Amino acid sequence: MTDTLFGDPPPDAGRPAPASHAHPQTSPTLPQASPTLPQASPTLPPAFPDRAAWGTAPKLRAWQQEALDKYLEGAPRDYLAVATPGAGKTTFALRVASTLIERGVIKRLTVVAPTDHLKRQWADAAARVGIALDPNFKNSDGQHGRDFMGVAVTYAQVASKPLLHRAKTEAARTLVILDEIHHGGESLSWGDGLREAFDPAVRRLALTGTPFRSDTSPIPFVEYAEDKDGIRRSKADYTYGYGEALRDHVVRPVIFMAYSGQMRWRTSAGEEMAASLGEAAVTKDVTAQAWRTALNPQGEWIPAVLAGADRRLTEVRRTVPDAGGLVIATDHDDARAYAGLLKKITGESPSVVLSDDAKASHKIDEFSASEKRWMVAVRMVSEGVDVPRLAVGVYATSTSTPLFFAQAVGRFVRARRRGETASVFLPSVPQLMALANSMEAERDHALDRPSNDEDGLMDLEESLMDEANREEKASDTLTKGKYEALESQAAFDRVLFDGGEFGTGGEVGSDEELDFLGIPGLLDADQVTTLLRQRQQEQVSRRKSRPSAATSGPSGVPDHRRLMDLRSELAKNVSAWSARTGTPHGMVHNKLREMCGGPAVAQASEAQLKARLEKLADWFVGRT
Repeated sequence: MTDTLFGDPPPDAGRPAPASHAHPQTSPTLPQASPTLPQASPTLPPAFPDRAAWGTAPKLRAWQQEALDKYLEGAPRDYLAVATPGAGKTTFALRVASTLIERGVIKRLTVVAPTDHLKRQWADAAARVGIALDPNFKNSDGQHGRDFMGVAVTYAQVASKPLLHRAKTEAARTLVILDEIHHGGESLSWGDGLREAFDPAVRRLALTGTPFRSDTSPIPFVEYAEDKDGIRRSKADYTYGYGEALRDHVVRPVIFMAYSGQMRWRTSAGEEMAASLGEAAVTKDVTAQAWRTALNPQGEWIPAVLAGADRRLTEVRRTVPDAGGLVIATDHDDARAYAGLLKKITGESPSVVLSDDAKASHKIDEFSASEKRWMVAVRMVSEGVDVPRLAVGVYATSTSTPLFFAQAVGRFVRARRRGETASVFLPSVPQLMALANSMEAERDHALDRPSNDEDGLMDLEESLMDEANREEKASDTLTKGKYEALESQAAFDRVLFDGGEFGTGGEVGSDEELDFLGIPGLLDADQVTTLLRQRQQEQVSRRKSRPSAATSGPSGVPDHRRLMDLRSELAKNVSAWSARTGTPHGMVHNKLREMCGGPAVAQASEAQLKARLEKLADWFVGRT
């Protein structure tokens, strides 16, 4: 760890080092796991933060101890713990299990997880604390082996044979750990199956690390209470949010790098259209088509963003030598194409994880243990899969639900040592900007809600888990057929962090982009904020010192293209400020006119538009 970790950032912190893909130094070897035992060990083996095995810790973090004390004091049959991804839900749950085993409260443990890969992760983590779980148990087996204390199964497995799992639950005093419990509300049969199977359990511990579903299907074993508006909302027994975890240095700070740009495509009617990615004054359909155009691997947007992300990864690896990157793609074809682009950029073939690949789980484990730069995946790595060295991500998917976004970002926040940061590159579209700006928001699952979600994000959540691990759904295939991507160009838009927005935008490869790509890989959250504000102020000063662009051509005619670009930029920034403060767009525009002078946007000159943009930039950094 460098001397600058808890002090001022180094003087060259604003620029990335020249790209270099030489193999970094070898990471410390992980301790070998002890053999599995059929009963719990009285103590947990050494683990976090010294690069230890996933899911174990010798000493509980403050939130884990507080949640455990509350659990043991109340001895509830049902307990819901909501903790941000990377906070250590697995360690907490296994400590609960160990304690209940030692006290003779339970004789059997069943873990229910969303995917086969997570079943194995749970079994490995349990083995490290002396609890033997069988992740290979099949319903057709009937009983698990005598050497195991219980099983790790999927939600789909339980739903297909609930009576079998009920019989196993009745046969011994059982604790059921329901990992990512929101999956229990995905369909009526799944919810009914969970209730049938685990109603006899003496204890049920439900865990989730992401916002609950946006639909209104009740989740089994979760308590709902009416709020002041008469809406029933889920009631957690313990909540540990991202904001708290960030302050406690339990998770990494996440820096969002947003990229905009000009898109052009042809509709099914043969009409050519063009729009700026993330432009506020367009319809949702236009935004969606511009977004898909940006993600098209044949254009220029995604290669430019991947190149920027790789430069960021190179910078991070200066201080975190084994740091890795993950691209989350929409479908299999795009994933393979992105992998080809990354090979051209880095000279190294990335790991490609496709959901229909029987070796997908093995590839994830192999990448996690290696020092390879990049992995490209489709959905498979969106939830629960633990690759602690992931530090840079590219959100190259058109999925925009709060649940999926939180799951995806959760892959990058697990902290191994204090000071590690995470960087996520994403398209500059309103849905994602709003989600990135509300990382710290705590959400409950609400029933009795009208079908039109207030923020327009009431898309169908990931339906059945087996579908969630396949390619994009049929609706996406139909949408793809409605247009043809023609051209895409990328531009650096802004940086989002801790609810704030930084940067004045710029071309790919510009000083404005490099200022932020070059942020050191080891910084505390407070240092990240300080450095981002510094970069913002430097960029504003540079922009003010540059000679103003001419407002008209040789004949004195205003440059209408330049005016349109400025109006579009102003609309985006006003939209961002409106989302941040809750102030209506019209009031923001009126305030800018009041302070800067001039007519309405449509009649404003280039100088007047620039003045309003500079005033907005001042607001974002706290100057009035």
